[in-house]
Amino acid sequence: MKILSVNAGSSSLKFTAYEMPEEKVLISGAFERIGIGESFYTIKINGEKIKKEKEFASHKEAVATLIDELLENGVISSLEEIEGVGHRLVHGGEKYAESVVIDEDVVQTVSELSELAPLHNPANLIGVEAFKSEIPSALEVGCFDTAFHQTMRKKEFLYPVPYEWYEKYGVRKYGFHGMSHAYIAGRMAEILGKEDARVISCHIGNGASLCAIKDGKSVDTSMGFTPNAGLMMGTRSGDIDATLIPFIMGKTGKSLDEVINDLNKKSGYLGVSGISSDSRDIEEAVEKGNERAILSQEMYVERIVNYIAEYYLELGGADAIVFTAGVGENSASTRAQIIQCLEPLGIKLDEEKNQTRGKEALISTEDSKVQVYVIPTDEEVMIARDTYRFIQERTI
Repeated sequence: MKILSVNAGSSSLKFTAYEMPEEKVLISGAFERIGIGESFYTIKINGEKIKKEKEFASHKEAVATLIDELLENGVISSLEEIEGVGHRLVHGGEKYAESVVIDEDVVQTVSELSELAPLHNPANLIGVEAFKSEIPSALEVGCFDTAFHQTMRKKEFLYPVPYEWYEKYGVRKYGFHGMSHAYIAGRMAEILGKEDARVISCHIGNGASLCAIKDGKSVDTSMGFTPNAGLMMGTRSGDIDATLIPFIMGKTGKSLDEVINDLNKKSGYLGVSGISSDSRDIEEAVEKGNERAILSQEMYVERIVNYIAEYYLELGGADAIVFTAGVGENSASTRAQIIQCLEPLGIKLDEEKNQTRGKEALISTEDSKVQVYVIPTDEEVMIARDTYRFIQERTI
């Protein structure tokens, strides 16, 4: 059975085609700059990565080209072979605690929730409509970034603000990166051989969040009402004093939208270092002794350590700490700095085992009180699994 996992952005479309239930990747790729000119796409098949330039005025045109590539590369011989399309949907609010088959009610609800994710939900729905138009025979499934965190209790997800803000406007912590954290939860249950494992999942990339997991469920997470909360990130500030916003508005004459834009796109690594939002650039500058790069790295590490310590206590200890996503999977130096700060908890790093990039590995010492792992995340396969499950349920 062939299934597509899809992540549609406002001007992009990422995809992976799977043979299920084997979870074999058949082809993957991304379309960039859709509708804004100078668009192009890349595909990866049989270990080869190919880039092609082509203008796409809409996501529908990109999907049509994607179908052509599937046919031309022999991935499918007809559209009917694609039995399901699974979509990443960023915000499901409190309504969706799991993936769902997309129907008109789901589309309407996701549209209504766009005020909570104005940059993401509308774009996600554009992808849904494009695939519905081009592959009408496929079952479309929505997989929510927020769903995994719906197991948090009120004392974790509520903010200490007027309660009516929650009742009337849905103001609460929602959390994101849910499919990544869910993947880590499932993989650690397999590795540790226990369903009740206490895991601290560290999804640290350009966007970053931590999640405290117990019994395979989210107990707490660092992102909040929006993805800007929690950790310092590539361009996002993470947690700040809210009164900074009107203060900076008064000092600079900037509008509210301009300040929010600064906090989302000009802060974090980029804002502090003045160099880049990419951790690789920061690490290179640190090696050269750049003081602001060193400061930004120290701030980044300290905030991650603080959340790990908080979740360690919240879980009553931990069986494992897991590093995943771009920085977590690839930066040995950042992992080392974080674990060094955690030594008072009896957590110890094996320096030799830590010299790994993008591969699953146990990197703690044998006498470490908590096992530390690097596990490459796979949000796409989580989407494919849920889509496959719904198709199977319909055929029973």
